[in-house]
Amino acid sequence: MAPNGVATITLDQPDTRNALSNELLGELIDAFTGARADDAVRCVVLTSSHEKVFSSGGNLSGFAGEVPLVHKHFGSERFVRLFRLIGELGKPSLCAANGHVLAGALGIALACDLVIAREGATFGTPEINVGLFPFMIMALIYRNVPRKKTNELLLLGERLSAGEALAAGIVNRVVSAEDFGAAVDDWSAKLAGKSPALMRLGKDAIFRQQDMAFHDALEFLHAQLTIALSTEDVVEGVTAFFEKREPRWVGR
Repeated sequence: MAPNGVATITLDQPDTRNALSNELLGELIDAFTGARADDAVRCVVLTSSHEKVFSSGGNLSGFAGEVPLVHKHFGSERFVRLFRLIGELGKPSLCAANGHVLAGALGIALACDLVIAREGATFGTPEINVGLFPFMIMALIYRNVPRKKTNELLLLGERLSAGEALAAGIVNRVVSAEDFGAAVDDWSAKLAGKSPALMRLGKDAIFRQQDMAFHDALEFLHAQLTIALSTEDVVEGVTAFFEKREPRWVGR
């Protein structure tokens, strides 16, 4: 944990190109669960130690392994748990895509709130090329990427460059290798510097309202605004604005 409230979770299995095995998914779930429970953590950065690959996606050997089908089912359920956990984290998450983001890893990147890509990284769902289909991440892709572009990704199995991923809405920024670390540090520090109370209320609202009917969403968000107005951080933020100073958040 860094002193500025930023927790970094690093995929660190370079021998497998960070293939998303049951074990690695379990470790990710544990890491995000720990970050959610730690009040000192105000932002989570997810990145990779591999020089060229963020993650190659699901562990193909696990799909073809000689294990009972029900065990494969239980293993892939970890994707569901991880996606929900990131969405319900209560804290902002930033994916620092410093390499290729493929297959199931694309779902993990899109589950994060923001994505910064390093130049040279590619993004894709190549499952169809090996006789599979990206079922576990379809819902996330269709919620982030226009429908026809998503169809192109899923059906052709080809990769997008970082620039193409930016145009498709998969990433927020593309940064050169030289400036990548500084860009990640800049955004993560800004995220960690916001009110933790309002960030949690806002993050929870983002996740919950996304699939509500419009009228239901309006009623829910109206109630969330009233709750937000009851916090001390709202008063502090507005006061600091008029006093032309940085706010001192109390987190309640």
